Amino acid sequence: MNANLSKLVEIAQKPTRRIIGLMSGTSMDGLDIALCRFSGHGAATTVTLEKFETVNFNEDIKDEIRRVFAKKEIDFQHLCLLNPWVGNLHGKLVIDCLEKWQISPREVDIVASHGQTVFHAPKILHHLEKYPNATLQIGDGDHIAVTTGIITLSDFRQKHCAAGGEGAPLAVYGDYFVFSKQGENRIMLNIGGIANFTYLPGSLNAQEVFVTDTGPGNTLIDAFMRKFFNLPFDKDGQVAKSGQVNSSLLDALKKDPFFKGPFPKTTGPELFSLDYVRIAQQRSHTTSLSPEDLVTTLTQFSAETIAEAILKVCKNNQNYHLYLSGGGMHNPALIDTLRKLLPNFPMDATDSLGIAGDAKEAVLFAILANETLCGDTVDFGTRKGVPSVSMGKISFPY
Repeated sequence: MNANLSKLVEIAQKPTRRIIGLMSGTSMDGLDIALCRFSGHGAATTVTLEKFETVNFNEDIKDEIRRVFAKKEIDFQHLCLLNPWVGNLHGKLVIDCLEKWQISPREVDIVASHGQTVFHAPKILHHLEKYPNATLQIGDGDHIAVTTGIITLSDFRQKHCAAGGEGAPLAVYGDYFVFSKQGENRIMLNIGGIANFTYLPGSLNAQEVFVTDTGPGNTLIDAFMRKFFNLPFDKDGQVAKSGQVNSSLLDALKKDPFFKGPFPKTTGPELFSLDYVRIAQQRSHTTSLSPEDLVTTLTQFSAETIAEAILKVCKNNQNYHLYLSGGGMHNPALIDTLRKLLPNFPMDATDSLGIAGDAKEAVLFAILANETLCGDTVDFGTRKGVPSVSMGKISFPY
């Protein structure tokens, strides 16, 4: 047997495994690196977050990715070059963190890399009948494996698409295994560039579990903060707190067919872009709106579409606990608005469940890798968007 395969079998049979989860989202602000210790799998999964760090990207890195990000027409050579370039970058950042933590790469079993999404094209967005759902993440797993010397699992979203899903969101798989609780209905809300939530029923019935995007989280707020204020995001919601909501623009923003579509569904910055807002402003005759009022309205837009999506799946005679993760949970203007819109929902960060909200997405990909290594098939039913599959392509370091 090939030595790499023998090592993979050995790792899968270990009572505990150390897996590094990597996540860089549509905000492109940096790479989340989460070192996790696992035992068990499936519903018996136990995960401990040992170390976590977000390594911020400088503007040069962001600019390189923005040249191809969410654009239909690009320099194809640049995309080809970015795939290994991002892989090498992520691998180097892993090595840097391990050195900082004084941990040898030999002490880590697996790297689980999400990669960097550059284009997301489910049918709900591309509307081309003969083509399937599609998504593309760069940051080649072979380059990460060779750079770190650690077996790497990557490209998780492709199996999801191949099995009939839209490639996103994938949080349902990790959320169900780690955060479900008998007797408590939970809503796991992640507010990244795009907002999504996982519904976890207190019955623990996997066939009732699902995850869905709700629409924009931070993506539009961040885009207009860069455009008008030359800032990466609205720190502490200060700009949103200084403006007023424009109801005409808010109504125009909410008219897209996406919001009426059935769950689960997925979307991305390919839809919710600067042009999306420009067209809504033209339709609502609000092109002269102040930057402050625009950011305030976009913050309200994210909050309302999140709340309305959550309320669609919740029953009046049941209680639900909402757990927050993602960068948006640090925006008081956004979260305070959510609390007003969902007054009957207790809200806490996932920190209260033992996993830091900032680390949760990276941890979820580590969970997917753990399942690929030693999990059994879990039946999530036959519903659209939640295929019962394991995910991740395996790259050996030598």
